[in-house]
Amino acid sequence: MQPNASPIHAAVAEDFAAVDRTVLAQLNSRVPLVETIGHYIIESGGKRLRPLLVLLSARALDYAGDKHITLATLIEFMHTSTLLHDDVVDESSLRRGRTTANENWGNAPSVLVGDFLYSRSFQMMVEVGSMHVMEVLSAATCTIAEGEVLQLTNVGNPDIDEAAYFDTIHGKTAMLFEAASHSGAILAGGSAEQQEALRLYGRYLGLAFQLIDDLLDYQGNADTMGKNVGDDLAEGKPTLPLIHAMREGSPEQAQLIRRAIRQGGLDRLDEVLAIVHATGALEYTRARAEEMAERALEQLDMLAPSRYRDTMAELARLAVDRQS
Repeated sequence: MQPNASPIHAAVAEDFAAVDRTVLAQLNSRVPLVETIGHYIIESGGKRLRPLLVLLSARALDYAGDKHITLATLIEFMHTSTLLHDDVVDESSLRRGRTTANENWGNAPSVLVGDFLYSRSFQMMVEVGSMHVMEVLSAATCTIAEGEVLQLTNVGNPDIDEAAYFDTIHGKTAMLFEAASHSGAILAGGSAEQQEALRLYGRYLGLAFQLIDDLLDYQGNADTMGKNVGDDLAEGKPTLPLIHAMREGSPEQAQLIRRAIRQGGLDRLDEVLAIVHATGALEYTRARAEEMAERALEQLDMLAPSRYRDTMAELARLAVDRQS
């Protein structure tokens, strides 16, 4: 685990090292397969943005205790459990350039270890000892689960509009970003205005992050992203590039994309990609991501100047300026 080597982790490098140690300690189980799969998914890379948000939010509000380490760890466990479950639901075989846990060990062990990580996160939530934090995180878990179910019910449905799309990505992605920055602010004892600002910062950052993810699905590659171009189309997911392309394209172009979403698979990928590019769908998606990042930046005006606030501003810029 080396995310703390990244420049965006430098401001909280010591905290992040403590999170790494706590992650390893909390993966302990009397069942060897739990530890094996837990270590595999935790150590498979990733930017660790959600625990980073906890640490930065708490430190930006001058938190001087140590419970932010436990809070950041449990947020990472919540996220990791959703990855295990998502890969089973999506029947994914590749994540971050490595085979998924379900590909290696099967669906049942992956789901059950995901359950273990979720349960362990709630144990740690009790250790944090804040009823307000528990309220925020328990509500977030329900919203996240609803977002995942909503995405599942939207698969193969070309009639999803932009508002429904944003509702889905708020639940499945942005909610945990929001809960991370919000709970960090609560733990630090920030004012009501600061807590709300950091809640919204996390929400908008998460939305920007997911918008770029969905954009990259139509212009990235497996080497940089750890998944293949067109994976969303293959799964029949109506993401914003396709929604925009159907809205702005000709009736014939819209109909082709509608059929591709309904059928799933990659038989029409080249044609869909051509329409996505011709209709400016990627530029539109990037513009919406930049709008979300700008909204996130505006929330930071509620914080006093610090290297932690500077790093949070840099995160908002990096969310839209990345290739993976």
